[in-house]
Amino acid sequence: MKFHLKAARVNAHLTQLEAIEKLNEKGVKITKNTLSNYESYRTKPGIETAKTLAALYGLSVDDIIFYAE
Repeated sequence: MKFHLKAARVNAHLTQLEAIEKLNEKGVKITKNTLSNYESYRTKPGIETAKTLAALYGLSVDDIIFYAE
């Protein structure tokens, strides 16, 4: 099953800018373009970013890094 990061963000009731703000507060500095690339599966986040995204969205790190294409 492919897990959609955009859907996870929306289910967490966050806009891209709100998600970026929360990530920045936790020490993960990314841009809107970077988050967009993660959500469209053009790039994958590093492990620390994946851990923070997982916590923010209520997912496992595996959901973020090992998605099925």
